[in-house]
Amino acid sequence: MSTPIWDRLVGQDLVVAELSHAVKDAERILRGEHGPGMTHAWLVTGPPGSGRSTAATSFATALVCPEHGCGVCEVCRTAPLGAHPDVDIVTTDTLSYKTENARDLVIRASMTPIKGPWHVIVMEDADRLTEQAVNVLLKALEEPPPHTVWVLCAPSVEDVLPTVVSRTRLVPLRTPSAADVADLLVRNYGVDLAMASFAARASQGHIGRARALARDEHARMRRQEVLRLPYQLHDVPSCFTAASNLLGAATEDAHAITGPLDEVENENLLAEYGDGASGITQARLKRMMASASKELAARQKTRRTRTVRDQVDRALLDLMGLYRDVLVVQVDGAVSLINEEMRPQVSQLAARSTQNETGRRLQAIAYCRQQIGANVAPQLALESLMVELKDPWIRLSAG
Repeated sequence: MSTPIWDRLVGQDLVVAELSHAVKDAERILRGEHGPGMTHAWLVTGPPGSGRSTAATSFATALVCPEHGCGVCEVCRTAPLGAHPDVDIVTTDTLSYKTENARDLVIRASMTPIKGPWHVIVMEDADRLTEQAVNVLLKALEEPPPHTVWVLCAPSVEDVLPTVVSRTRLVPLRTPSAADVADLLVRNYGVDLAMASFAARASQGHIGRARALARDEHARMRRQEVLRLPYQLHDVPSCFTAASNLLGAATEDAHAITGPLDEVENENLLAEYGDGASGITQARLKRMMASASKELAARQKTRRTRTVRDQVDRALLDLMGLYRDVLVVQVDGAVSLINEEMRPQVSQLAARSTQNETGRRLQAIAYCRQQIGANVAPQLALESLMVELKDPWIRLSAG
């Protein structure tokens, strides 16, 4: 029977069973007994929204909780938030972890637990580790101190360098079913069943996205704007307009996310180097503030860039879901549509094209996601995509 801390995971019964067994074996190891279910380094993988970070922080919490994750004690309240001294939750709002970040982690990993039996380091987005950063971490991953546990998170094994994979135990998550996600929305957030069912389908199993669609009208409106794009691609100029509109909306939403963070950081910088600073000459203070301000501006710019790309990728996933539905209708598939409420419009798109054309459009979206992930300018990648959505054979003709 699962404990409350594991109830945060949706549709991951096998993972809960494996990690719960590891927690029990961790206790056996502390008693000097054999505990093969526990190891010092883990790699949690799963598609976006599947609950990678939730699984990792739940595991970390269960390891440091005296009751193995009761869900009600102070440890269970603070550890998932990174507010417990024995649980470090490491994340980045930049495009990658750098060498200096890895060196800092090695130092943190060497520290002994303060309150509990284990010191757990949860690293989100381990796929963003550069090769140089990985080289710094390898020794600490392979031979950490006796009471240190690493829990890394990444979308898939292929996204992580083999040297990291070989030193960790894999925990693969699956995409939660729409029924599981809908049940979570109703049970935990009081969402109406009809809205919960829509959000669960539309999110394609992404729990955070489902929550936003169920509770935020703006998120639903943005999604509808994206799904209307294929009907607006009449000629090349309209393709360029559609690309510009998509990127503009993504940029606006990204700034709504990063703007408040930038404001708080700027205020903190002024407070740190403001009138309250003592024992420092004005000239030196001015130089220090200029240097810190430049560094902060660079970090904020990188965060904005990443957030814009994340918002664009979310839109592309919605487009991919739409064309998946088109293909389902074209092949008369016996599966439900992601966009069931749009079945007449989906059928209209299906009637206007062939299965091969739909397949090429899906490939074009996947390629666009890869290009943007490889730091191609989003505007250029989206313009190329919209032209291919209008004419899926254009790339073949150009060749």
